[in-house]
Amino acid sequence: MRFPLTSRRLVLRGLATLLGLAAWLSGAPAGDPTERLQALVARQRELLAAAERKTSQHELEDLRQPLQELCYAYEDYLRAFPDQAAGYASYAMLLDHPVIDERRRSTALFLRANQLDSEMALVKNQLGNHLAEDGKPLEAVNYYLAAIRLEPKEPLYHYQLGTLLAEARDDFLKSGEWTADKLDPALLGAFREAMTLAPDNWRYAYRYGLAFYDVDQPDWAAALAFWQGFESRVKPGIEQQTCRIHQARVHLARGERDRARAVLETITESVLDRQKAKLVAELNAAK
Repeated sequence: MRFPLTSRRLVLRGLATLLGLAAWLSGAPAGDPTERLQALVARQRELLAAAERKTSQHELEDLRQPLQELCYAYEDYLRAFPDQAAGYASYAMLLDHPVIDERRRSTALFLRANQLDSEMALVKNQLGNHLAEDGKPLEAVNYYLAAIRLEPKEPLYHYQLGTLLAEARDDFLKSGEWTADKLDPALLGAFREAMTLAPDNWRYAYRYGLAFYDVDQPDWAAALAFWQGFESRVKPGIEQQTCRIHQARVHLARGERDRARAVLETITESVLDRQKAKLVAELNAAK
């Protein structure tokens, strides 16, 4: 059992790990299997929360034994109840967490859960993650879309679809199965839907704003309206001035040099000096 401290997958899956387990159990059959699984899930959340508070590899070693015991308990559970899809999914989530990072085993468990119950959106999403990380975006997208069909109100699934389409945009276009006319609206729409479904999550909103730079023919008027509106939602100082950096960038893209320069003059935070200087250089070169 490995104990890496960080992983890119933690960013993609952290929300699903903490929020999805209870949802699986809510529809599970009543009786002893559910009660036992609820106890395992409660212990899992307790241990993973403790792992998040650790700051060094040495501190994580304290969790080795209890996590190993939890793995044994899951294996006992699956031997006793081999047809419980939620049990495979929950154990897979544990193995998939960066503190354990047993990817191959977790993939096998997710596949088994998917065989037993094809209606588990979280399982579809996790399989999509694995395929995306393995460099198979064209296969991953089908799992993400399936997760969205099953739970269209879950913002994380829309966000991850948008992330996949943005990061693997060239792969989709080279495949011949997607065109820019199809891909770009889907990319923007995925981030916009995530933002709409989770209006208090500024990360989703910020990523939607960045998505305008990912497409071939951006709607710069819509981009400008977004960054101006987003500025009013964030804190004064660096956060608002970051929004103005983007406003200036959009003005420059629209050929509105005077407006871009006027916005840049309001940016005073030193942490933004490099971005500001780059845009000023573009303005000067445009002459």
